[in-house]
Amino acid sequence: MSIYEVLNKYWNYSSFRPLQADIINSVLEGKDTLALLPTGGGKSICFQVPAMVQPGICIVVSPLIALMKDQVENLRAKGIEAVAIISGMSKREVDIMLDNCVYGKIKFLYVSPERLMSDLVRERVKYMKVNLFAIDEAHCISQWGYDFRPPYLHLAELRELHPKVPFLALTATATERVVEDIQDKLTFRERNVFRKSFERKNLSYVVAHEENKFRKLLTIARNVKGTGIVYVRNRRETQEVARMLNREGVSADFYHAGLPTPLRSEKQEAWKSNKIRVVVATNAFGMGIDKPDVRFVVHLDLPESLEAYYQEAGRAGRDEKKSFGVLLYNQSDRLQLERKFEQSFPALQEIKQLYYHLGNYYQLAYEAGEGLTFEFDIADFCTRYKLEPLKTLNALKFLEHDEYIAVSESVYLPSRVRIIVSSEDLYRFQIEYSNYDFFIKTLLRSYGGLFEGYSLIREADMAKRTNMRMEEVVKVLEKLEELELISYLKQTDKPQLTFLKARADSQHLVIDWKFIEERKRVMESQVKAVIAYAEAKTCRSKLLLAYFDELEAEKCGVCDVCIEEKKATSGNAVFDKITFEILQLLAGQHLSVDELILAIKAGTEAERLAALRNLLDAGKIKSDGVKYYL
Repeated sequence: MSIYEVLNKYWNYSSFRPLQADIINSVLEGKDTLALLPTGGGKSICFQVPAMVQPGICIVVSPLIALMKDQVENLRAKGIEAVAIISGMSKREVDIMLDNCVYGKIKFLYVSPERLMSDLVRERVKYMKVNLFAIDEAHCISQWGYDFRPPYLHLAELRELHPKVPFLALTATATERVVEDIQDKLTFRERNVFRKSFERKNLSYVVAHEENKFRKLLTIARNVKGTGIVYVRNRRETQEVARMLNREGVSADFYHAGLPTPLRSEKQEAWKSNKIRVVVATNAFGMGIDKPDVRFVVHLDLPESLEAYYQEAGRAGRDEKKSFGVLLYNQSDRLQLERKFEQSFPALQEIKQLYYHLGNYYQLAYEAGEGLTFEFDIADFCTRYKLEPLKTLNALKFLEHDEYIAVSESVYLPSRVRIIVSSEDLYRFQIEYSNYDFFIKTLLRSYGGLFEGYSLIREADMAKRTNMRMEEVVKVLEKLEELELISYLKQTDKPQLTFLKARADSQHLVIDWKFIEERKRVMESQVKAVIAYAEAKTCRSKLLLAYFDELEAEKCGVCDVCIEEKKATSGNAVFDKITFEILQLLAGQHLSVDELILAIKAGTEAERLAALRNLLDAGKIKSDGVKYYL
């Protein structure tokens, strides 16, 4: 099939968006390709279509588990075989999935960069018929980017496994420096960049200097029809702002990464289907959400970078209709952002102390723990060792950079079961232990494929079918695992922390301090750029585009600054017209105020009086107290 036939068959589109076909053809010619497409620009089609045209499997690298799961579900709904390897899966579970990728009909394997670099995965990738490596959120490979992820630095090693397979790197936000860095780090054979302008003509950028931000937010929600997103700094604020909006009659809900994944999906779905009008969220919300009719995105707090702001505000108006990206700002925001910047760089001793606490937290002996993965409850960890959460998060990032640990995002994995004995052995067990017979039969009837691989199960569902309490179902499953009949993996909804190296003592813990200093310089420039944007008196769109190296952009005409300029220009033109009319009317005659105001055609009464006073003050006309004359 041609790329157009694939597009039509699976996506029901008759034509590609600008640049999509060019990017796809570049990949099909075997060229390493970097695609810069703004948020909502249709990046996923750029790797999904060429992968479907060719035999073999496409390996998609993404740092976002929620996005991976979302795309896998969307592909499966189209009848396309796709799987994702995410943290929390057992080694055996991953093993079976990789076998399916080598020998089965899987077309897409989604995987995090951390997982892709594990020996288990790399060894199997070697035997896959790979047609494309797609690197999503490619800015994460650059230390000059706003969301640097150290594991991305190893992705070029995939060339050793499949030297002839092209790389397609995709991102929505990258400065020229980051564009060059991505190509260097992925060892592109030649420079090859497709860049769509970051200009969003239908999006009106507004910065409102407000002390009472909630009142302004309410005005926006009432005056702008349609759905919206409100971004706030922390989880507590999401609930408070959502509660206040509901109290004022605006249908709203809150969203943050601390909520159980099923509840997050439920809230997301309610908003996407317009049951809820406004979502108040932390920056955990939005990735992978393709809702075209978002009319406004409001930031109640300053974003950490213009890259993040562009991406988040850009979730408005993907249907190309008039929409608003509003930043509410006051001086205390500036102080908070500057304070946050200071807290983002813990001292060397603080990083070492945190690593020491991690070892104790998981009760690891020195020289032990390499390759071990644990559930990581950061709130509990910080409470136990009296640590400041923001500093802790940043210290963890630096330990990740130096490859001592890897921390994955929070992910919900339902319980899974696999039968690990033959059907004959299981049957014999049922005869010998008849008290388990009904439970096993119910399990087999309720869930298919238990002998071939892991099946998702719900303990609550099994409890209903067997007329048992949920705790009893869990105990029976644990007992069957103990008897080595099944493998039972309980559900989890926690981030995962992996020790990439055996626990080191403080003398052998080497921290790349030069890198930390460099990151500090990068972040400082990002903070300054955000503040400059918030306080600028020039076209917001032009300023944003200049940040992304589009230096020749025209004024947008629709941001708050451009609209004020138009008003001022329009006001001056009206004032000039009124002045001209007054001078004409008084040429050769004396007129009273009332006679003048009635005779003038331009402007409002207030504008006519103002022009009259201005001419009088300038001495261009005179008055005897009753009449005006030249």
